[in-house]
Amino acid sequence: MIIMFLFILVISAIGWVFGEIFDPGYGTTYLAFALIFSGISGILSYYNSDKIVLAISGAKEVTYEQSPYLHGLVENLCIASGLSKPRIYMINDTAMNAFATGRDPEHAVICFTSGIVDGLEKHELEGVVAHELSHIQNFDIRLMSIVSILVGTITLLADWFTRGMFYGGRGRSRRESSAGALILILGILLLILSPIIATLIKLAISRNREFLADSSAALITRYPDGLANALRKLAADHEVLEAANGATAHMYISNPLKKGQNASKFANLFETHPPVSERIRLLRLM
Repeated sequence: MIIMFLFILVISAIGWVFGEIFDPGYGTTYLAFALIFSGISGILSYYNSDKIVLAISGAKEVTYEQSPYLHGLVENLCIASGLSKPRIYMINDTAMNAFATGRDPEHAVICFTSGIVDGLEKHELEGVVAHELSHIQNFDIRLMSIVSILVGTITLLADWFTRGMFYGGRGRSRRESSAGALILILGILLLILSPIIATLIKLAISRNREFLADSSAALITRYPDGLANALRKLAADHEVLEAANGATAHMYISNPLKKGQNASKFANLFETHPPVSERIRLLRLM
């Protein structure tokens, strides 16, 4: 709720500034349009986020008859964690990865690549399944869906408003005054910084929830080395997952774009996942 409130404040500020720059005195009207736009897009995406992500990823549902081994692993760990069995999907790609999506445990999905199912040993794959079940159990799937939607909304609005600022012609008389010049400067700063800050918040939350899911997975399986060994193999797999993109990368158990593994601390601010070496180190200590 705090995150949603803060993002709504940013969207409101962007809408008001844009209105005051282009239609002096109508900032409140633009603010209302920004709130309506974000509300509609948020509701639609909230209830359809899993369908959108699965469609983008080219994932297909896997029945029990098609993969009794995978269904058995998921079902056993669902019993251990007390969760309902999620639907199981698969991406036909040799890159090793997996993710969970959905708005709550009753509408959850776990998606695997064919590469991770074929490339991991049983205990390692159990660690991956437990990690994704932990995302479901901890409601990370809901949190990250909301954050992603809001970040995307802010970035889209900032892009629209920035284009309008350079190509629009209204509000020039207002910008010629000292007050108008100040609003213009504040608007430019807001439009530039808001999507960057929003993205950093999203990535920081994503990294934090990965650590939590690792520890929760160890609690479910009682065998943290299984997940640690799986992460080691995932880190050694340098194949880029073609179905992933910048909008969905944070959802996977490891970075599917395979960038920034040895990046600087500043560059790591923009990483979707914490360093694999740190995740393995913490798992080894459990």
